[in-house]
Amino acid sequence: MNITLRQLRVFAAVTRHRSFTRAAEELCLTQPAVSMQVKQLESQLDAALFEQLGRKIFLTEMGKEVYQYSRNILQQLDELQGVLSSMKGLDKGRLKISVASTANYFIPALLAGFCQRHPKITVSLDVTNRETLLNQLADNEVDLVVMGQPPKDADLGYEPFLENPLVIVAPPEHPLAKKKKIPLNALTQEIFLVREPGSGTRIAMERFFSQRGVHITTGMEVGSNEAIKQSVQAGLGLGLLSRDTVEMELTLGRLVILPVSDFPIMRHWYVVHRQGKRLSAIATAFKDYLIVEGPALLGKSTQELPRLAEKNRKLNSST
Repeated sequence: MNITLRQLRVFAAVTRHRSFTRAAEELCLTQPAVSMQVKQLESQLDAALFEQLGRKIFLTEMGKEVYQYSRNILQQLDELQGVLSSMKGLDKGRLKISVASTANYFIPALLAGFCQRHPKITVSLDVTNRETLLNQLADNEVDLVVMGQPPKDADLGYEPFLENPLVIVAPPEHPLAKKKKIPLNALTQEIFLVREPGSGTRIAMERFFSQRGVHITTGMEVGSNEAIKQSVQAGLGLGLLSRDTVEMELTLGRLVILPVSDFPIMRHWYVVHRQGKRLSAIATAFKDYLIVEGPALLGKSTQELPRLAEKNRKLNSST
């Protein structure tokens, strides 16, 4: 066999996305180029790796085997690159991070400060949803992830570095905006705009109201924080969002935070990586930068973080 790393990378991308088009976008290639690489790999292996049913593509049994081996090979190469970067120190190298869409409201500011200190490094930043973040961690595609509460049953190491209060927002003219204190049961008469299933914010919202026995009515399912903010401003319902996402709208008077009992929901941002992953010197430096300096640079409260960080360190070390 004369298999190339390029063929394996293209095949792995198509498998992750289940799409030649999306793989081409990720790899900055044309779709015909991606198809050609996959066909050449299939020719080398004398095996069909994909089958198409309708508009969807699926791995064949041989394709599943090839994917497992290709993923292991590519992970080993990424680890080698990380080791070599560590040996070179912080002067050169690449940092690959992915963040939840809500975290993108503050991560660029932190990245700017880090890159000023280390101007020769290259940073790859992906902003995506919770499901994709967990898949990227499982496939070892990134060095670090910034997200809300990671699942406890996953093989992950994580530490909190920033508080992330969730608040209920409404347009200034909403009747509840005039109240000084709002009981939870008053929300049963309102309509809430919600993120897609699996969103960290939606999970926290559903858990919060379920634990208190409060039933709320959900209206539109909206795929982004920006769309929720615009919809709330238009009077289509209330929104539950991270306070980080609405700072500009609050300043401009386009939205207000409702003073609801038991709010805000206190959550935290975590820096996450695969358990046991050998982080490069750059990734380690950025992780430490987030934990030690991130809150102060953003002017955020950190009163609960030392206790929570110690709890997570004990949990991570015991797994």
